[in-house]
Amino acid sequence: MATISADAAAASSSKPERDARLASSEPGHVAPGEIALGVIIGRTSEFFDFFVFGLACVLVFPRLVFPWAEPVTGTLYSFGLFALAFVARPVGSVLFMAIDRRYGRATKLTIALFLLGLSTCLIAFLPGYETIGHWSAVLLGLCRLGQGLALGGAWDGLASLLALNAPKNRRGWYAMLPQLGAPVGFMLASGLFAFFVLQLSDADFMGFGWRYPFFVAFTINVVALFARLRLVATEEFRRLLEADELEPEPVVDTVRATGRNILVGAFVPLACYALFHLVTVFPVSWINLFTGRSVGEFLMVQFAGAVICTMTIIMSGLIADQIGRRSTIALAAALIGLFAIGSIIAPLLFGDSMPGQTIFVVVGFALLGLAYGQSSGAIAENFGTKYRYTGSALTSDLAWLVGAGFAPLVALYASSHLGLPWVGVYLLSGAVCTLGALGLNRRLGVTA
Repeated sequence: MATISADAAAASSSKPERDARLASSEPGHVAPGEIALGVIIGRTSEFFDFFVFGLACVLVFPRLVFPWAEPVTGTLYSFGLFALAFVARPVGSVLFMAIDRRYGRATKLTIALFLLGLSTCLIAFLPGYETIGHWSAVLLGLCRLGQGLALGGAWDGLASLLALNAPKNRRGWYAMLPQLGAPVGFMLASGLFAFFVLQLSDADFMGFGWRYPFFVAFTINVVALFARLRLVATEEFRRLLEADELEPEPVVDTVRATGRNILVGAFVPLACYALFHLVTVFPVSWINLFTGRSVGEFLMVQFAGAVICTMTIIMSGLIADQIGRRSTIALAAALIGLFAIGSIIAPLLFGDSMPGQTIFVVVGFALLGLAYGQSSGAIAENFGTKYRYTGSALTSDLAWLVGAGFAPLVALYASSHLGLPWVGVYLLSGAVCTLGALGLNRRLGVTA
């Protein structure tokens, strides 16, 4: 077991960690199931914040912040702000890793999650264009950058802790558990927005109803913070930190040593990351702008889709333990490719047909769960012990930036100017990249 430096030793026993350890009912050993619960709660808070913003980009910001623009243009501007967080996320990873090395993981998580919750909560107080003009967009952009920086800092390595403590024949099962936070976060966000859209008049929704989900974010992030600090106080976390398995390495050293792994690994989950916002955020914009369907009712369809996504995430763990993680991801990418081809051939599936729209959402969410369930584990396995923590964080940041950050913007622009089949082309390119990256991983001898 490697010996940690004096600075790392001090960091690993920072005051928040000691406080969490004292508050822990069972200090020391915790079962993988307890680790999984803490990770799921943490991931749920992150995705809730991001989905609340994404849905508001469709339902609120075009009218509140960009009322001078045409509805499609205003939504495109909102999606441009949506992408800012994914640009800022790698910067946040670098910044908060420095805090991690100097002050400890608990201090880093405390700052990051408070920043995430605060950035989201402040949006609830955002004045509109009619009150402060273009400064409304500037303030919204700053809050979105704060979300992105905080999400980079929220990378805690707990998913790796979970995988390393899981039985070897159940690695696929435990790798999928942290991924459950995504559909749960979307269910909370879509459920809240659906309730206010359906129950309030349009004037009341735009006046105060949309602000409530942003208030809720801060409370959820506080709960997530305590759940994570409980795990930071465990013996397993300290042991792995001392063994350098969860120790943040300098970014420059990590890129120099594992740059190829980071680049190739970022394309492995591209199919599911491209699909991610094409079944969550983009469809709401299309329904809102180009159809007469009730947005509130469609959000409830998406809620049901997220439930199905939860089930297929669980299925991915069972399948991965039988056929392997690489094969599971390849299977999911192939199915997403077929789904994309179907979207190209039959764009009316998501056009004016309500049954077709429902089928698109349900099938899309099912495939998303199958693909997303093993994506995080595949990223972590690309790295050896020393660079696992930092390498996984940088790879994840790059994958989200390339695959998901601009997806709603690209999909809405392409569909509104060129037609719906181009959304399928965009999704197909993600599936091809995933299959190509898996093949390149195999040739280069990189684990995935």
